[in-house]
Amino acid sequence: MQVLIIGAGEVGFHTALRLSREGHKVVVVDRDPEAVRAVTEQMDVQTLVGLGSSPRVLREAEVDAAELVVAVTDSDEVNLQACRFARLLAPYVTTVARIRSQDYLDFMEEVGSRKLDVDTAINPERELAAQVMQFVTVPAASSVADFAGGKVKLLGLKVPAASPLVGRSLAELRSGGGPPFLVAAIERGGKVLIPRGSDLILPDDLAYVVARESVIDQVVEHFGLQGSRVRNLVVVGGGAIGRMVAEQAARLGIKVRIIEKDPERCQALADHLENVMVLHGDGTDLSLLEEENVGATDVFCAVTDDEEDNVLIALLGKKMGARRTIARVAHMGYVPLVSSLGLDLVVSPRFAAVGAILRHLRRGKVLNVAALKDENAEVIEVEALPTSMLVGRPLAEVDMPAGALVAAVVHQGEVIVPGGSTVVQPGDHLVIFLLRKVLRKVEKLLTVNLEF
Repeated sequence: MQVLIIGAGEVGFHTALRLSREGHKVVVVDRDPEAVRAVTEQMDVQTLVGLGSSPRVLREAEVDAAELVVAVTDSDEVNLQACRFARLLAPYVTTVARIRSQDYLDFMEEVGSRKLDVDTAINPERELAAQVMQFVTVPAASSVADFAGGKVKLLGLKVPAASPLVGRSLAELRSGGGPPFLVAAIERGGKVLIPRGSDLILPDDLAYVVARESVIDQVVEHFGLQGSRVRNLVVVGGGAIGRMVAEQAARLGIKVRIIEKDPERCQALADHLENVMVLHGDGTDLSLLEEENVGATDVFCAVTDDEEDNVLIALLGKKMGARRTIARVAHMGYVPLVSSLGLDLVVSPRFAAVGAILRHLRRGKVLNVAALKDENAEVIEVEALPTSMLVGRPLAEVDMPAGALVAAVVHQGEVIVPGGSTVVQPGDHLVIFLLRKVLRKVEKLLTVNLEF
C-alpha cells in the first residue's frame, strides 16, 4: 500500500518507521527540513519538504497514487485542509487526521467527520486518557485493551513469583478449572512469543490474557495479583490528558486530586471540574508530595508536557509508596528504559495514535487494532467474512501460521474462549493475537478464499 504521511513529528515519524518496516511505500511531507532529514537518515522512505496542506505539494507527493493519507502535524487546521485537498485530488483515498481541539471534535461528531473529508479523526490526548482510565479500572494489569465494545479485554499481567500458576503449563491452566481465559502471548526477556500448550508460566513473565469483561476480577485473583478497587487517585499535570482523567475518575466515585503549577490553568480546572481537588504546585516538589501523602494513594499519575519530569515524578511517587504509578512519555526510545525502572505503566501519544492508523492498513474487515509495547506484535479485532478461510471449519483445521492465535470469538454477543473444535461463523468477531512476521499470512486467511 502507498501511504502519504503529512507531519514528521513523534507520531508521524514512528508511523512512517513502522509502515516502512512492513514493506509499505511511504512518502513523508514536513515543512521542517531538519525533521525531514531525520526521517531520511533512519528509514527507507520518500520525503518532501513543504506544507502538507498545499495542493502543489500534495501533487508533488503523488497523492493521487496513495491509498491512505495520514495528516498528523501539530496544527488541526493544516491537517483538516490537507485531508480536504487530498480528497479533491484523489477522490477515493482514505484520510486520517490528528485533531486536538475539543471544539473541532465535538463538531465532527455532530455533523460527521466524513463531511469534512476525514474518514477517521484521532486525538492522542483523548486516547491516552482512555488508556489511563482502563488501567485505573484494572489496576493489577500492566496494560489493558478493549475489544468487541468492551465485552473482551486483553490484559498484560506480570506474573509474581508467588503466583499459584508458576511452573504450570498452559494446557493445565485450560483444564484445571478457574475462570475462562486464554494466555494469548507471553513477553519474556524482552521478546513476545505465541505459546503452545506445553509452555510453562514462569516468574516475571508478562502474560497477555484474553477474557470476558465479566470475569476480569476472578482472572486477576487467579494469577495471584491484588485487584482491589482504586479509591483515590493523584494526577500531576492539568493539561488536556490530566483534565480528562480527573473528570472521568471523579464520575466513577474515585477521590481525585490534581496538581498543576500554572495558576491560570488551576483556576480553569477548578471552574470546570466537579468533585476534584485542584492543588497549585510543582509535582517535582518532594515536600508537596509528602504533605499530600502521595505514598498512600492507589494510583499516582504524571501526565505533564515534560516527559523527563513525568518519569521523575512517577519515580518519586513509587519510592514514597504509591501502589501503582503511571508516566506519560512521548519519546519512544525512553519506553524500554523507563519500564525497567519499575513504573507500572508508560503511556505514549504514539501508541495512542498508531492503532487507529493501522486499522486502515490491515486487509479484511478490521474493526480495531491494539499495538503492543513490543512492535513485533499486535492484536486485531476482525469481522469474519463469509469468503474467509477461517469460516465454517473447526479452528484446529485452519492453517493458522505459527505466530498467530485466535484468542476470542464473539458469536451473537456471546464471548467464547475458543478451542480447536470452535467453528467460526460469518459475522463473528475474532480477536487475533499475531506477530508481525506472519501478518501477511493472517491477512490472506481473513480476506477472500480463492475457491470462493
